[in-house]
Amino acid sequence: MSTILIIPGLRDAVAQHWQTLLEARLRADGRSVASVPAMGRADLDCAAKVAAIEGVAQAIAGPIVLVAHSGGCIMLAHWAQQTRREVQGALLAAPPDFEQPMPEGYPTLAQLDAAGWLPVPRRPLPFRSIVGASRNDPLAHFDRIAELAACWGSELVDLGEVGHLNPASGFGEWPQADTFIERLSQPAHAASA
Repeated sequence: MSTILIIPGLRDAVAQHWQTLLEARLRADGRSVASVPAMGRADLDCAAKVAAIEGVAQAIAGPIVLVAHSGGCIMLAHWAQQTRREVQGALLAAPPDFEQPMPEGYPTLAQLDAAGWLPVPRRPLPFRSIVGASRNDPLAHFDRIAELAACWGSELVDLGEVGHLNPASGFGEWPQADTFIERLSQPAHAASA
């Protein structure tokens, strides 16, 4: 059975975020789950966040399925370029477009560049992946995320108009995540059958 590794974005701990609720539900169901600590936006150092993913991933025995949201998707893309950790699959939900100016209150392009986030990796991910993109995400245009998903070799799923898939967009629970995790937890040949 795969361990689900949750990778939050640039946020602090949020009790009603779908990832927080997912982790609690998986634990209650007896599933193996781990998470990278939420590190907020106070320290934008991308290398430190990538190192945190590596530390948690290497401590897990057996197969892992990654579940990233927002900036966690970009962290995952950076991490995937340098890790040797085998991964069964990854769900990347609502990745932001860090190469375009973000709304007020979010890091600027200059801050992201100085902290090592840019350029966003575009090489194919070395494992199966699903990118869930929103049609009205304030942090990314759908077409730009579709292009990024193609570069990563990911399956693109159009989530419709779900904003940034967070509590501010009206989301706590996100049941569709379970479906994607189940698909990614299957062996590659079974998932494509």
